[in-house]
Formats: sequence, structure tokens, C-alpha cells
Amino acid sequence: MEFKIQNYQDTRSGFGAGLYEIGKLNPKVVALCADLIGSLKMDAFVKDFPERFFQTGISEANMIGMAAGLTIGGYIPFTGTFANFSTGRVYDQIRQSVAYSGKNVKICASHAGLTLGEDGATHQILEDIGMMKMLPGMTVIVPCDYNQTRAAVHAIAAFDGPVYLRFGRPKVPNFTSETEPLIIGKAQMLQEGTDVSIFATGHLVWKAIEAIQQLEKEGIHAELINIHTIKPLDNEAILRSVSKTKCVVTAEEHQRNGGLGDSIAQLLALNLPTPIEMVAVDDQFGQSGTPEELLGLYGLETADIIAAAKKAISRK
Repeated sequence: MEFKIQNYQDTRSGFGAGLYEIGKLNPKVVALCADLIGSLKMDAFVKDFPERFFQTGISEANMIGMAAGLTIGGYIPFTGTFANFSTGRVYDQIRQSVAYSGKNVKICASHAGLTLGEDGATHQILEDIGMMKMLPGMTVIVPCDYNQTRAAVHAIAAFDGPVYLRFGRPKVPNFTSETEPLIIGKAQMLQEGTDVSIFATGHLVWKAIEAIQQLEKEGIHAELINIHTIKPLDNEAILRSVSKTKCVVTAEEHQRNGGLGDSIAQLLALNLPTPIEMVAVDDQFGQSGTPEELLGLYGLETADIIAAAKKAISRK
């Protein structure tokens, strides 16, 4: 399959575009932000729907509590701040007021992972997927580009229940169709193959595309599946692919512990024990640097996915 880059855009802008669109479509959609309107690209929503926007200031715990309360009145609140503050800083409020109560809050988190870049370890949260997927009833979505992030906003607005939506700051290849909807819980097949199954999420989906193209030149036919929904996991699609290829690589901008690879390894251990290699951060905090420097330093580059695929194949 040929993958064409339409342009380079940040996934946070996909969030902003989607939020504005659903704001026009549904008067019950409201937005809350913890003093980061520009960073979350919420400007258009704020300008046109000021009566449905709440600036909470740097008080993220209050923002989550307000969002939970708004659902009681039938509103669909979207909260916006950096991923570190969306999860680590307010985990108790999310657990008690949103997840435990099953509130229809959409927790939208930007600047996730190492690609936040120069802001460094205190802002580069790499544990958030694990934290959020462990909460009963929480849906976790990590789209791969601008178009898919925009589609994800539409999908979660129509979905009844708490959602964690994770996206980022850097401009990355925008390659998915602008008209393709995101179906929550259904993996996206990007290329079929027979030699190894590669499951990627978020920014590393494009790195995985580069990897399968290079592997193809070497006579290795990799199957690539975009796991945009970490929870609920598309067990059927994963097991179907692995039944064919007999080995697995996972790729994510997150800690190895608690991430996508962890979920897939658990699924395989219970149903189809299979050699698996994980491209992820190995029990480390981040540090300051450009996104590309950090992806290379922490082993999240195209070459690392290629090496993992060859190793997985050798373990069949």
C-alpha cells in the first residue's frame, strides 16, 4: 500500500478543529481549559461559543470536578490541558468523580510523550496510558495524525462514557483520509503481511510505516495495524493477525510497562503465546531535547522498529 503525506500538522490542531466542528453540531458540547487555550488549539471554540467555555485557570482538579458536574445537566464536557496535568496531577479526581461515577467526561490531553521536546522530563509524561487504561470503564484513544485526531473528537462526542484522548505538539505526517471515521474499539489495518505483525499507536504509526517500507525492500512482508483505541482493545483483529504471522512488534511513545505492548502481551499470553518485541521507553524518565533527538535516544525510531521486527521473526 502507498502512503501519501498530505501535509505535516500537529495532532493538537486536529483536536481543536474537531472540537469546533462538534461545537457547531451539538449545543450540549462544552469545553473547559486549565489556562492553555492556545496550546490546545481551542481558540475557535472559545471565540464562537463563549457561553459554553469555562476557563478554570491552573486548577486542574477543579476542572475535572466541574466537568463531572456538568454531565449531570446533560452536557458533554471536553477538558483540555497537557497530558501530565490531565492525568498525574488529577488522578484522584478522575478516579472518584469521573470513572467511578461513570460520568460522560472527555479528558483531552495534549503534549504527551517524549515529543513534547525541550520542556523536559517533568512535562513528558510516559505513564498516562497505563494510568488511564487501568480505570474501570475508561476508554483510551491515541490517534496517529491530524485527520484521525479530528475524527476521534467526533467519535468520542457521540460515545456515552468517560474517555481519555491523547495527542501531541509536534507537526507529524498527516496521511490518513480526512473522510474516514474513527470507530472506537476497531483497529485500522494499514498493510497486510505474512511475516510479522506490527501494532503501533500515536506518533509511532508513521515510524512503523517507514519501517515496513524498508522491510519490504529486504523481502520481509510485515503486517501493520494502527491501534488507535488502546482500550477497549480490538482483540479479534490482533489475534487474527498474529495467528497468521506468528510474531509481534508493538511500537508506542510510552513506557513499556502499562502501555499498548503490555496490553497486547497480556492478550497473547492468555490466548495465543507468541514471540513479542516492544519498542517503547524502558523504565526511564524523559529529558530535554528535540523530538527527533529524543525518539532516537530512547529507541523509538524507524530503525528500532526494523530491528525489533527482525528479532521477533528470528524467535518464531
